[in-house]
Amino acid sequence: MSGATSKFRKPLVEGEKNYSQVTHEILAPLEGKPTRGWYGAFVIAFIAFAIGFAMVWYQIATGIGVWGLNKTVGWAWDITNFVFWVGIGHAGTLISAILLLFRQKWRTSINRAAEAMTIFAVICAALFPLIHMGRPWLAYWVFPYPNTRGTLWVNFRSPLLWDVFAISTYFIISLTFWYIGLIPDLATARDKVKTAWRCRLYGFLSMGWNGSTRCWHRYEILCLILAGLATPLVVSVHSIVSMDFATAVIPGWHTTLFPPYFVAGAVFSGFAMVLSLMIITRKVMAMESYITVNHLEAMCKVLLLTGMMVGFAYMTEFFTAWYSANPYERFVFINRATGPYAWAFWTMVFCNIAVPQVLWFKAVRTNPTLIFIISIFVNIGMWFERFVIITTSLHRDFLPSSWAMYSPTWVEKGTFLGTFGLFFTCFLLFIRLLPMISLGEIKSVLHFGKGAGHA
Repeated sequence: MSGATSKFRKPLVEGEKNYSQVTHEILAPLEGKPTRGWYGAFVIAFIAFAIGFAMVWYQIATGIGVWGLNKTVGWAWDITNFVFWVGIGHAGTLISAILLLFRQKWRTSINRAAEAMTIFAVICAALFPLIHMGRPWLAYWVFPYPNTRGTLWVNFRSPLLWDVFAISTYFIISLTFWYIGLIPDLATARDKVKTAWRCRLYGFLSMGWNGSTRCWHRYEILCLILAGLATPLVVSVHSIVSMDFATAVIPGWHTTLFPPYFVAGAVFSGFAMVLSLMIITRKVMAMESYITVNHLEAMCKVLLLTGMMVGFAYMTEFFTAWYSANPYERFVFINRATGPYAWAFWTMVFCNIAVPQVLWFKAVRTNPTLIFIISIFVNIGMWFERFVIITTSLHRDFLPSSWAMYSPTWVEKGTFLGTFGLFFTCFLLFIRLLPMISLGEIKSVLHFGKGAGHA
C-alpha cells in the first residue's frame, strides 16, 4: 500500500519518488543533450546580448550624449532600468534567506533558481550607473580605498554612493549564499557525471565535500548565518535606492513613503520574474513534479499581497499630494494622470493594480498559463512604475520655460535589450551547467504531506 496524501498538508514533491530518482532527474539536464528549444532560446538571448554589448561599447566610446537626455530630464531610461533590475533581484534573497529563517518548506524547489536570478539581475543593474558615470574606467574611484589623490574623496553623504556599498554588499552576500548552497550538490554531480571535464570542474568547485556529519553541521550553521546577514539587505538595498529620490527636493520624489514602497515593489516585481522563469523552466526541463502548482500558488499569494501594498502606496502618494496643499506636489501627480505621459501612468495602474486582482480566485492561482500571463503584465507594469516616477517628475519642473519631453534613442533601446540578453544567456547556461534545484533540500521534504505507510 502506497503512502496516503495528508488532508492538511499538500505534498511539495509529486509522485512516489525515492532519493535515487530525485538525484537522477535533477542532475539529468547537466549531461543530457540540450533540446532544440534550449538552443533556440540561447541563440536569441546571445544575439540580444551581443546587440547590447555593441551599444555599450559605442556609447562609452562616443559619450552618453547619444542618449535622449536633455537639461530637464537628466535621468530616464538608464536609471529606470537600474531600479527595475535591482528590484528583480530582490525575490531571490527573500525566498532564500527570509523564508529559510521562517522555515517555509515550499521554498526548497525554487530557491536555487531564484538565487541565480538575483545574481544575474544585479549584474544587469550595475551596468547602468557604471555607464552613466561617463568615464566608467574611473569607476574604482567610488570605492573607499587608500588613494594618492590628496583630499579628493567621494561624497560619502550622497545616496548615489550608498548605492555602491549597498549593491556591492548585496551582490557579494547573494553570490556567497548561492555558492555555499551549491557545494553539496556539486559534490553529488562530481560523483555522478561521466564527462571528464565536468567531473574535474565539479570536483574543484565542491571544495572536497565528503558528506560527513561534520560537513553538514557546518554547512547548515553557515547557511543560517548568511541568511541572517542577507535578510536586512532585502530591506536596506532598495530603501537606499529609494533615497536616491527621496532625499531630493523634486516634487513627486520628496516623500518618506519611498523606502517601504520601493521594497514592496521590488518583492512584487521579483516574484513576478521568478514566476515567469519557473513556469517556462518547469515545462521545458520536465520539472513539474518538483516545481508544483502548489509552489506557484504560494508565490501568487505573495504576489497578491505585495501588489496590494503597491496599490496602497499609489493611493497614499495622491492623498499626500492633495493633503499637503503644495501646488507643485499636486501638479506633479495631476500631470502623471492627465499629462503627456498619462498613457504610461495608466499602463502602470492597469498592470500592477487591476491585473493581480484575479489572483483572489484559486482557479487562477492554480493555472500556470494564466499565472504566466499575469506575471508578464506585472513585469511590464513595474518597469512603467519606475519610468513614471523618474521621467514624469522631471520633464515638467518649476519653470515652464524649461519643460521638455523625453524619448529614448536606439542606443538606449539596444542597451536595455542587451541586459535581457545577458540575463537570459546567464540563466540558460545556469540550468545547463549547475543543478537548478537543491538536491539536499528537496530530499528533506520528499515525504512532506504524504502518509508514513509505504509498501
